[in-house]
Amino acid sequence: MEEKSTTYDCSRGCITERAENGELICNYSRGCCKLADFDWLEGISDPKFNNIYEVRFKNTRKGFYENTSHLLLKAGDLVVVEAATGHDVGIITLSGPVVSRQMARNHFDMETKELKKIYRKARQLDLEKWQEAIARENSTMIRARQIAADLGLDMKIGDVEFQGDGTKAIFYYIADERVDFRQLIKVFAEEFRIRIEMKQIGARQEAGLIGGLGVCGRALCCAKFITNFQSISTQAARCQDLSLNPQKLAGQCGKLKCCINYEVPVYLDAQSRIPQVNAPLEFMDGQAWLVKVDVLKGIMWFSYEQGNASKVTPLTVEEVRRIKAANQKGNKPATMLKDQDDSESIDFVSSIGDDSIDRFDKKKKKKKKKRPARNTGDKEKTNGNKKPERK
Repeated sequence: MEEKSTTYDCSRGCITERAENGELICNYSRGCCKLADFDWLEGISDPKFNNIYEVRFKNTRKGFYENTSHLLLKAGDLVVVEAATGHDVGIITLSGPVVSRQMARNHFDMETKELKKIYRKARQLDLEKWQEAIARENSTMIRARQIAADLGLDMKIGDVEFQGDGTKAIFYYIADERVDFRQLIKVFAEEFRIRIEMKQIGARQEAGLIGGLGVCGRALCCAKFITNFQSISTQAARCQDLSLNPQKLAGQCGKLKCCINYEVPVYLDAQSRIPQVNAPLEFMDGQAWLVKVDVLKGIMWFSYEQGNASKVTPLTVEEVRRIKAANQKGNKPATMLKDQDDSESIDFVSSIGDDSIDRFDKKKKKKKKKRPARNTGDKEKTNGNKKPERK
């Protein structure tokens, strides 16, 4: 008996295999696809949205469609839907009242936008054409990159998505500046014999389309759940006291990581409770300079020597407020030094050295200079100009 050939298409969330009789079987795999959905309103009905479904296609492209034929559909069914030209094949991911939440999230207004139709469940012939179109995507993308390079266009073809009937393809491209691709579309149409649609995406969206694993060991956030990308600046890293190291802050897209913004509100709230120390604290045994602040723990580190991080003493936020209030009244506490047992339990760690960008690079070994060879009797015999002296 021949084994079944199984293909996992994580860009669409589909598992494809051939049965023993040659029949093509396609099943929806919710866990392996990008931007997977979870119906947390499952089992709850809403007459207004009973016939409206969310249908996903390749990568992060989704749409909302209406079941005008009143077919018995459920999440995971492969359906043939209406397209601008021809038809497309997609997978139903959501149904019921949760679709209304998704529509509001994507700013889809049913009064101003018309819902496209679901024609039927995908038949065997539809699935065969769909898989033939999918098989052309990789070779088409490679050839499209070659054509764009030959035309001298400053752009990068990131991905290609074929329509279910194989008559149209969407070319996702990245470009820093505006690109005139009128000639490119003509060449594409002659080369591939299909309708062409060019869609520009950013570097973060490209990372979401391709997917991958981050330094945390988990799937990229842009490929898992992020749909709207917010602007990220280095100020978000500064407020968290992160090392401004490009190797640590940049993601696979080459931009600042999206996860830098996750904890910014927590740090800003904690920083609002930290007192401002613009001048050294006055003690009877000297002035104490601020060296380091642990925002989350509410601990501030001071040293009697300005800029010296080796001998520091921790003070809580309440202690700093009391000392500042005493200094404003002209009073000076005796000292900030605590008992020896407390000073030995300091967990302050300096980040000196983390900012070095080339610390991971292999250091070149210095080549040792070769010593000149000594003149021996054998070498003198080989020299034709000088004859060896006889003793």
